[in-house]
Amino acid sequence: MTEHPNSHGRQRTAAAPRSGADVPGVGARLPRQPDGEHPRDRAEAHADPTDGPARGEAHPDPAPAGPEGAPSDSGSHAPAESTAAPGGTRGRGRAARRGGAAGGGRGARGQGRAVDGQAQAAPGAVDGGSGGSGPRRRGGAPAGAARGADGPGGGAPPHDGTGGDGPGTADTVRATAGTSGGGERLRFVGAATRRIARGIDLDEIVLGLCRATVPTFADAILVYLRDPLPVGDERPVGPVVLRLRRTDRLPEYVRALDDGDGPQERPDPGPELAVEAAERCEVRIGGPLAEVLRGVRPVFGDSSAARAALPELLGEDRHVPERHRTILAPLRGRRRVIGAAVFIRRLDRPAFEGDDLLVAAQLATHTALGVDKAVLYGREVYIADELQRTMLPDSLPQPTGVRLASRYLPAAETARVGGDWYDAIPLPGNRVALVVGDVMGHSMTSAAIMGQLRTTAQTLAGLDLPPQEVLHHLDEQAQRLGSDRMATCLYAVYDPVAHRIVIANAGHPPPVLLHRGGRAEVLRVPPGAPIGVGGVDFEAVELDAPAGATLLLYTDGLVESRIRDVWTGIEQLRERLIDTARLTGPNPPPLEPLCDEVLGMLGPGDRDDDIALLAARFEGIAPSDVAYWFLDPRPQTARQARRLARRALTRWGLEELSDGVELLVSEVITNAVRYAERPITLRLLRTDVLRCEVGDDVPQLPRLRQARPSDEGGRGLYLVNKLARRWGATRLSTGKVVWFELALPAAGR
Repeated sequence: MTEHPNSHGRQRTAAAPRSGADVPGVGARLPRQPDGEHPRDRAEAHADPTDGPARGEAHPDPAPAGPEGAPSDSGSHAPAESTAAPGGTRGRGRAARRGGAAGGGRGARGQGRAVDGQAQAAPGAVDGGSGGSGPRRRGGAPAGAARGADGPGGGAPPHDGTGGDGPGTADTVRATAGTSGGGERLRFVGAATRRIARGIDLDEIVLGLCRATVPTFADAILVYLRDPLPVGDERPVGPVVLRLRRTDRLPEYVRALDDGDGPQERPDPGPELAVEAAERCEVRIGGPLAEVLRGVRPVFGDSSAARAALPELLGEDRHVPERHRTILAPLRGRRRVIGAAVFIRRLDRPAFEGDDLLVAAQLATHTALGVDKAVLYGREVYIADELQRTMLPDSLPQPTGVRLASRYLPAAETARVGGDWYDAIPLPGNRVALVVGDVMGHSMTSAAIMGQLRTTAQTLAGLDLPPQEVLHHLDEQAQRLGSDRMATCLYAVYDPVAHRIVIANAGHPPPVLLHRGGRAEVLRVPPGAPIGVGGVDFEAVELDAPAGATLLLYTDGLVESRIRDVWTGIEQLRERLIDTARLTGPNPPPLEPLCDEVLGMLGPGDRDDDIALLAARFEGIAPSDVAYWFLDPRPQTARQARRLARRALTRWGLEELSDGVELLVSEVITNAVRYAERPITLRLLRTDVLRCEVGDDVPQLPRLRQARPSDEGGRGLYLVNKLARRWGATRLSTGKVVWFELALPAAGR
């Protein structure tokens, strides 16, 4: 004969093996664990004090799902509250408490004798519900008890007024105060696991556990999680630290509700552990808390293991309610213990029973698995964000003669990566290349292909190739990446000196030009074929780019959606630009607010695709600020270049820069004369700095080196590096350009 542990009374039953039998009152099966530890568990225990189950302990598996998501019964037709094995003697004993658990301690007042196999049946509790076969007892629970026992998702009232549907009533709180009925436990576990499973991130899952258990299962709960949480198969280094992630407790206004028969005196519920618990706990290797966590199974707070483990978790000076009023449940994920949950009941409420440990195990298992998935999902979101961020430029350059602004919007929060990109690449002669592209798809693969195409475009732009040649090489690169790698792209080069722009298109929506007076036009650019088709020639057009005009490059996500075609969207974009330009009158609208206004045209159903937007305000460089010459590569060219530079500086009122400019121009021109075979170009530009550019037909770039005392040359670039504000060399398709910049004096700015 064995004695069933219960805080309310004892019942003697015949001893029988329980292997494979139905878990009483919950309907889940707990697999037997043979004695001894698995070698892997022993190996992991040395690195993590919480890893691996203890000897003879089994990790509770989630209950199999029923037709409506609740854990289903395993097929046994025994009464749902029976704790006797099949073939055992009939349970004999009386219920130890007045009023069933489902009645909040105030059900029917008569005591009753347990019926077949229904040990410890509370007089106010209903039978096994739809899953039980025992008769309903007289003096049953209030009408709302069974509905209240469903807990979250099944009618349980929210308890803190933050995100719930409203405060609960006294009857509902009493009805859900205990869950001793087997059918009620089934319904509660099913509703609770559904609520926990609804969460997609860490906070939602932990909140779901708290809302599911308070006040239905406990009056207070503390949820501790490892800090930091391990991701996947990685093995954390260092001690195991548990940090209090969330606490929840029954609010004061619910506690103050009477029982319906007038004011009642309530015992002191004790201190608020949900408020006073320690925020951080370091698990000692071999300590009592580590042993409980390794054991995986929930334990009562008055057990010898929990009495030593709870002070370590909550703090040495924290009070723990006596008897079976606290449950410590480890949270074990797929690989290791990732935290712990503490369920607490007040003294004026029925204590936890043996079957409540199984309920706590189910809640802990579902929560831990949900936390594991949330951590993995969070890592994927982080990787996606980092990938997209690194694929797009951190900031746009601000070359002289043009102002730039950009926007990027992902298709949705759950699809943060895509194939849309934009770029602005400075070119020699204060020119700038403007690029917008769109790779098919919204996946990591699309983002990776986009990054390769963007890198290729930057490399080709550095060679100063014409726009149509850049698209041709991008098309070849896309074919090398795969036969199904398709993308659209628009590549434009703006020259602020000539006030012209050259554009080539590869199947992309045409750009829109907003003129200074408020007129907006869609530029007529040959559409071309998308990148990746192969065997298609691209055509470039050269257009005027007047000062004060604004060019908008965009991807099709801005103008095309399920409710409108691309040309309707382009027309709406043009009208939006016209309306925005009217607000500023003759002056062009500021770029940043203009981008926001353009995105404001999107409606609720217009976000079907990623959106990349690049706006360029043409300012240009006045012809009076440019001096340009062609020089023959002769020995006298250096002297001629010094004279021309001095004359231009005098015209601009920059005579104080003459000595430095003449020295640097002479050094750069001398190097070009030595190797060039065709005429050399010399150009001076006065903007916010003085820029000098020397071009020749030699593709080799000069390198800065340290000249030896015996060398006759090699000191020209050393002087340029020391005297110039900035300098550089750019390889062109026809040669190279060496340039340097000098700061303007205050009077010449």
